Amino acid sequence: MNTHALGPREVNAVATTGIYCRAGCAARPLPANCSTFRSAVAAEAAGYRPCLKCRPDRRRNELLDGNTPDVVKQALMLISDGELDDGGEDALGQRIGISARQLRRLFKEHIGATPALVARSRRTHFARRLLDESDLPVHAISDAAGFRSVRQMNRVVREVFRFTPMELRAKRRASNRPAADGGLRLRIPYPGGFDFTAMLSYLAPRAIPGVESVSGGVYRRVTNTCGYPGAIEVSSANDGAHLDVVAHLPTYANLVDDVARCKRLLGLDVDLSEGRSLLAADPMLGPLVAGSPALTLPGAWDRFETAVRIIVGQHISVPAASTITGRITARCGTAIAGLEGFGLGVLFPSAGQLAEADLSGLGMPAARASTVRGFAAAVAGGSLNLYDTSPLPELVQRLQDFEGIGPWTANVLALRVYGHLDAFPAGDLGLRKAVARLPGGESVSTSALERMAERWRPWRSLAAVYLWESLAAKN
Repeated sequence: MNTHALGPREVNAVATTGIYCRAGCAARPLPANCSTFRSAVAAEAAGYRPCLKCRPDRRRNELLDGNTPDVVKQALMLISDGELDDGGEDALGQRIGISARQLRRLFKEHIGATPALVARSRRTHFARRLLDESDLPVHAISDAAGFRSVRQMNRVVREVFRFTPMELRAKRRASNRPAADGGLRLRIPYPGGFDFTAMLSYLAPRAIPGVESVSGGVYRRVTNTCGYPGAIEVSSANDGAHLDVVAHLPTYANLVDDVARCKRLLGLDVDLSEGRSLLAADPMLGPLVAGSPALTLPGAWDRFETAVRIIVGQHISVPAASTITGRITARCGTAIAGLEGFGLGVLFPSAGQLAEADLSGLGMPAARASTVRGFAAAVAGGSLNLYDTSPLPELVQRLQDFEGIGPWTANVLALRVYGHLDAFPAGDLGLRKAVARLPGGESVSTSALERMAERWRPWRSLAAVYLWESLAAKN
């Protein structure tokens, strides 16, 4: 299908067949019968089903980009965390401080579908992937995709794909099934050029001992989906297009949420193409973008866990911060058995546990321990929302209102925990070193770096990642 050049997420829909396709499909419908939708979920909301030839449902389909309003962004992240699996749009709106009616209006304007339809599409496409890539029985796939029942899954899959689950399974191709060697193996598509090695290099020194690890090109971590501890492994599929995710779990219920967390941690849930284009034209950052054309923004598997790791890391080295956070976890977390072979064995403590914890003797200054407990108490008590939809300046100021949290910490929290695309910790020593090492660069102060970064708006977070990566590459 080549009616016109499609954007990275757009699809073409054909009125006469009721099918939507991605760019490059062999189908050749009449242009007069075609219309363009901003995403697959928007096409599905209009009543179209995915093409069985070009399989647009198998490609990456980020709904977030630099034009997504913060309130929609946080709602999408909550949906990917399973917020609508049991609740409704009213509860989702309450979590982010707006009415369900306003939320639906914003979603239709910026996504092309309501939150409920986004959640339905998420579950249905994950079920289709399991039908293709696993031999799990239908009832297990229903649980893994977050459906309430097999009957519900059968109905929704038929509505979206126009086939029953078993009819779709009968159509699967041998090439869609990754070889399994222990655990359940799935593939996650990623943008061309995605540098998984660079992401692992960033995550490795920041890994919390006992909770996560990086070795041999594999990211491993503990997960506790539905109260059943297990392990997730992520590695390259070595095909230039996918990551392998292997789940070692006693139950695959709501596995869709763990896969979404993998994508968020690795920055695969946001379309950064516009930001890369802007930075590629910058005389200072252009060569960095050319050398690593598809860097992504590191996110968080668990927002609270990552926030604590960042707070602990103030004014100390990255390895020291990981060591101390591991000590906190060992003392306050929940030990689990059976994961020793993965180098794992403890669940990160909850906000309630840390709020009341004794953090003395772990290598932290008393003031830092007090900040950790105060932050945890605010999260546990609900006065601090880890899905805050405030504009970046307001969020940064609100975070700095906590005793012991300064501009650097607030901006790194905004970048990794809240997913802001324009957060920029100008006081970061690494960023200043990276600028000084660039051709034509020079030593800069925090204020000078802040002024320099103005030309990188609204993609300063991505600029920071490129600068950090350039520093790591030279070490």
